[in-house]
Amino acid sequence: MGAVTTALIAIAAVALGWCTIEIACKSCLERGREAIDRNLNPDYDPDDQTNPTTLHAPLNPDKNDDDAASASSTVVKTV
Repeated sequence: MGAVTTALIAIAAVALGWCTIEIACKSCLERGREAIDRNLNPDYDPDDQTNPTTLHAPLNPDKNDDDAASASSTVVKTV
């Protein structure tokens, strides 16, 4: 009877641990699962994305752009 009790306690501990991890890391796990679902979807084409929040800045910004000028590095002499 002791082995059955030990097995039930171990199974309950694993189940509670799994629930704890799912609750604690919910946002990270959801993003990962969405990425896996997208990669396994044969109809998914990343070039068809029109969501502007997923677009990245250009690697070589235009030097005449005001934003590029404000983002340039400036040498500062410290004393």
